Amino acid sequence: TFFSVMSNRFSDIELREEEGIPTEEFLESCYAIVPVLDKLGPTVFAPVKMDFVGNIKKINQKFITNKEEFDTLQKIVLHEVNAGVAQVRNSATEALLWLKRGLKFLKGFLTEVKNGEKNIQTAL
Repeated sequence: TFFSVMSNRFSDIELREEEGIPTEEFLESCYAIVPVLDKLGPTVFAPVKMDFVGNIKKINQKFITNKEEFDTLQKIVLHEVNAGVAQVRNSATEALLWLKRGLKFLKGFLTEVKNGEKNIQTAL
């Protein structure tokens, strides 16, 4: 299946004991999900895909400013909290929050489909 040949999977990410989720691996796994949205329906999922990709890019923009300092998602969030910008529109922290919501939505939708739901509207 499409999922069995994905090059980057969330399940392959190794959490760092004290530091958390590695940013680069997380972003690679997020980017690997984008083609799934096209397969599900390029028209129906266009807004979801646009939001998803936009949030990935915001986090990536923060990450590439200092890859060593921001090597985990937790370090990005802590940096923005300490700088007082975590709740600012378009912050990496806000993008991560919306990306998490998008991933939960996608997981819920795919679970409904996996469980046999044939109607897309119902599954959504």
